Order: sequence, then C-alpha cells, then structure tokens
Amino acid sequence: MEYIEVSAKTVEDAISEAAIKLEVPSDKLEYEVITEGSAGFLGLIGSKPAVIKARKKFNLLDHTKDFLARLFKAMNVSVNSTVDYDEENRTMNIVFDGEDMGLLIGKRGQTLDSLQYIISLVVNKESDSYIRIKVDTENYRERRKATLENLAKNLAYKVKRTRRPVSLEPMNPYERRVIHSALQNDRYVETHSEGEEPYRKVVITLKKDYRERSPRSGYNRENRYNRENNYNRERGYRKERSYSREEEIDKIADNNENNDSNDNV
Repeated sequence: MEYIEVSAKTVEDAISEAAIKLEVPSDKLEYEVITEGSAGFLGLIGSKPAVIKARKKFNLLDHTKDFLARLFKAMNVSVNSTVDYDEENRTMNIVFDGEDMGLLIGKRGQTLDSLQYIISLVVNKESDSYIRIKVDTENYRERRKATLENLAKNLAYKVKRTRRPVSLEPMNPYERRVIHSALQNDRYVETHSEGEEPYRKVVITLKKDYRERSPRSGYNRENRYNRENNYNRERGYRKERSYSREEEIDKIADNNENNDSNDNV
C-alpha cells in the first residue's frame, strides 16, 4: 500500500489522524516522521506543523483478503473467502463459498484457474519468497482430479487395445501432473507432454517393449513368448509350440506323400 502524508500540530496528532484516514488502530500503522514541527514564539509566530507519511502495516492475510473483497465487489458477486496461510511451507489455501460458485469455476475450471493465477501474482508481488497459491470451491479440485484419473485409466486401456497413441485435450500443468501420476506405474503405457502453453497436452503411448510384441501370436520381434498376449478367457493360456515352421512344412509334405501312395494302391 502507498504512503499517505498527514500533517498536524504534533507528531502524535498526525499519527491519530493517519489512523482515522486509514481506518486502522494506531499500532497497525507504519509511519515515518518528515518534520517534528514546532510551536513557534508564544505558539503564534513561526509555528510549523508536524508532518508524517504513514501506511498500514503489511500483513499478508489482510492484504489477500482486502484484494479478494475488492475483486468480488468489482465482479458484483457475493463470495465468502477463507484464507489459510502456512508460513512454514509457504503455501496459501483459499476456499470460496457462496450461492453461485459455478460462475467462479467456469468451463472445466478455467475461471477458477484464472483467479488462482491473478491471486498468485498479487500475493507474490508483496512477498520476499514464492508462495504457492491453491484456490478451490465446492471441493471442485478433488472432483476434477478423480475425473481425470478415471479418464487416464480408460484411455490407457484404449491404447493397450488399439496399440495406437492417444492425445488428450490441452490442460494446465496441474491437470497434466494428475494424468502423469495416474499412469506412472502402468506396466504397458507411458505418458509425455507435447506442445507449448496454453496448448500443451499429454500423450499416452504404448511402452516400447510392448509395441514390439505381436498382439496375436504372443511373441515379440525377438521371438520371446509373451504369456500376457497369449491368454484366452475360455481356454486359458495357449501352449507354446515346440516345432519350427520348417518342421510343420515337412509334416504336410509327408501327409501328401502318404495320400499319393494310397491313391496308387
């Protein structure tokens, strides 16, 4: 907050007047004396007023709450804000409550993300070190996270089935982290991000080892048997063949010779 300049007969009077103008108790003021002032000769000739510059003492919580109040007043929206600041971990959680919170959430949380970004700029402008801001309402963040995790698993299954990569819609960094985290321990697929903000998106692909395996025969390119891909729900695992393709051709040829011999008899 900017300083205001106040003058009065004495420094004490100037402090009191500054407290009234800023609507805070005098112990919440931060001030600097410019001139002490003087009473002059007999209090009439050559007297000078005391001049100070003052402002409210900075308090991060009060500063944030004041900004939110002015913001929602400008938006003409009635919102109650709960601000919880963890100074040790440098995190601030803000929860909004009101009648029409869908307005603050927006399409897929885009308005809520924008509010979070703006609040982060305002708060960190006044902070010596970075403070991580998290904004939520009606438990939207947790509900969105559950939706994204379910989406990630469904698309991972599609990638396994079709053996083709799948690209998701552009997401913010937080939502991309949710997708990466949901599939980081999956045996068959892997994820990576492509593109530039704000169009950066997650791509789900089959892991290299499984891309090289044949989806039907149960063998990969190195001819190693793959039991996962050779399973039948009704018959169980198909037995591995113990003969080569050349041996199979020889057997067919022997059968044809026997058939010719029988025809000649």
